[in-house]
Amino acid sequence: MSTTQSRDSASITSVFSLLEPHLASVQKPIQYVGGELNSTLKEWDCADDGGPTVRWALMYPDAYEVGLPNQGVQILYEVLNERSWIVAERTYAVWHDMETVMRTHGIPQFTVDQHRPVRAFDVFGLSFSTELGYTNMLNALDLAGIALHAADRTDDDPIVLAGGHAAFNPEPIADFIDAVVLGDGEEVVLAISEVVREWKAEGEPSGRDELLRRLAVSGGVYVPKFYDVVYAQDGTIEAVVPNRPGIPFRVAKHTLMDLDAWPYPAKPLVPLAETVHERFSVEIFRGCTRGCRFCQAGMITRPVRERSIKTIGDMVENGIRMSGFDEVGLLSLSSADHTEIGEVAKGLADRYEDQSVSLSLPSTRVDAFNITLANEFSRNGRRSGLTFAPEGGSERMRKVINKMVSEEDLIRTVATAYSHGWRQVKLYFMVGLPTETDDDVLQVAELAKKVIAKGREVTGHNDIRCTVSIGGFVPKAHTPFQWAGQLDHETTDERLKKLRDLVRADKRYGRAIGFRYHDGKPGIVEGLLSRGDRRVGAVIEQSWRDGGRFDGWSEHFSYDRWMNAAEVAFADSIVDVDWYTTRERDYDEVLPWDHLDSGLDKDWLWGDWEDALAAADGADIEIEDCRWTPCYDCGVCPEMNTEIQIGPTGQTMLPLTVV
Repeated sequence: MSTTQSRDSASITSVFSLLEPHLASVQKPIQYVGGELNSTLKEWDCADDGGPTVRWALMYPDAYEVGLPNQGVQILYEVLNERSWIVAERTYAVWHDMETVMRTHGIPQFTVDQHRPVRAFDVFGLSFSTELGYTNMLNALDLAGIALHAADRTDDDPIVLAGGHAAFNPEPIADFIDAVVLGDGEEVVLAISEVVREWKAEGEPSGRDELLRRLAVSGGVYVPKFYDVVYAQDGTIEAVVPNRPGIPFRVAKHTLMDLDAWPYPAKPLVPLAETVHERFSVEIFRGCTRGCRFCQAGMITRPVRERSIKTIGDMVENGIRMSGFDEVGLLSLSSADHTEIGEVAKGLADRYEDQSVSLSLPSTRVDAFNITLANEFSRNGRRSGLTFAPEGGSERMRKVINKMVSEEDLIRTVATAYSHGWRQVKLYFMVGLPTETDDDVLQVAELAKKVIAKGREVTGHNDIRCTVSIGGFVPKAHTPFQWAGQLDHETTDERLKKLRDLVRADKRYGRAIGFRYHDGKPGIVEGLLSRGDRRVGAVIEQSWRDGGRFDGWSEHFSYDRWMNAAEVAFADSIVDVDWYTTRERDYDEVLPWDHLDSGLDKDWLWGDWEDALAAADGADIEIEDCRWTPCYDCGVCPEMNTEIQIGPTGQTMLPLTVV
């Protein structure tokens, strides 16, 4: 009996009996045993209507402690398992010691829910929030016994499906994946499941190739094998074209409207081992139209769609009751921009005033912060530090990136916070932004000093702290900066050193300023992967074969390994790492992701890139938030047949009824 036949029988059994004898020999064995509160265990043949069962193995390609809290995977896990004919289980990247055990004893990549082999599932779905998870994907495929290259897979292998923000340019991993979904996953995973089920009910005609064809002709699933890439002599792309009839020239993203109708996760998973986020999170809206030119998330998730205050309140109460968490995070790309955030904060603070439930808001925009809001969020919990993200050190840089926050705005905001009892403020900046100079970066130090000085002035105390956190800028697809040249890592590191030395040399303020940063090398690798084409796949594979795992972890990342892999992969090629990273593109160049439709008009993106360059030369150009202004014609709403959904709704957060 083939694996395909056995998929629809009870013969797919747990590998736990092979795994259990070795758990004591690995670190944190608890992450491999499953059984979390609110996990779902279903029979392999769960369909109760006589039709076939569709089975998903879902993976966030990182360790359990990072992957389990991931909101996207938790939502899809729940949405899929609500259908009586779908089984969805979870798998995560295994640490090096467990990998050794698995390879030594022939244990395949398994799910944590019921320890079933990943290769036995119909769909292996991976969610990528960062490109640095690609080597973990290859490791999972290899451990699962699934051919690394999609072209080598048989009908016994699952469909390998990628999603998440990094999937908006999936070309570097095109050789390893069968299909890609762009955008929101809630509806499309159910539509894919319907297609798989119909194909299985018909006896799986023409094998996986036919299933992939059915997914591709829908226009909502990108199947790389059905597209040919033609390269010019100078290394650029001439065209990306379908290679068989019925395949669309462009594949569009999915946008979920009416978030109130999808109040997930309703049964949040409670981890057995410590994870990076020990809280229940509610996404209060999706999308952002602030227009920060560096921000891929803000560009690809348009338009803004808010959850109503009533739904937020219901989700918070249900999540606390179902999980036992005592912290609730209200998440979005800019949570303080919710049109009813004041009412949300007061309603939740009132509701849980006498309970040990604390509320938290992620990084807050300087121009959206107010002390009333901050006080509501700290009323029931500890008063933690406040985080603001000016992004650019100088006024000029903030105009270039369309982050319209003046120095006066920032000083006024932190003065208010310090005067109301806060003692710690964290400021987030980026280095390596387009047109940046040394002076732009050094002004970060001056801004931090002014923050400390203002804090001391308004409080009369010297126990004021300001932590400066700096990340390297990486140009991303589907943003106005997709054409920009990336700053080389040597210059990045030199600017960071100058900034660090400037802060440390200041005897009056230096000790009050914390300084956190990463060197420029990981950003170069991320840049290679974020704007690469299919030729970069050979670099990823070589790096994995050379031992690359957990590249998002600084202690496991190796720049030299990646550069050696690139040297091998590009040995006979006209392109190299610099070609993909530090080279600036022009308007006419075909970008690897141009056939993937995020809804954004290319001319609008190019115009915004030109506005950024004009702002660098002193032009006073500001692209305001289209939530509050006339449309700026980015293209998303008409292209995606969507519209902005914001309040006020007129709803209220009803108090809980005490039984």
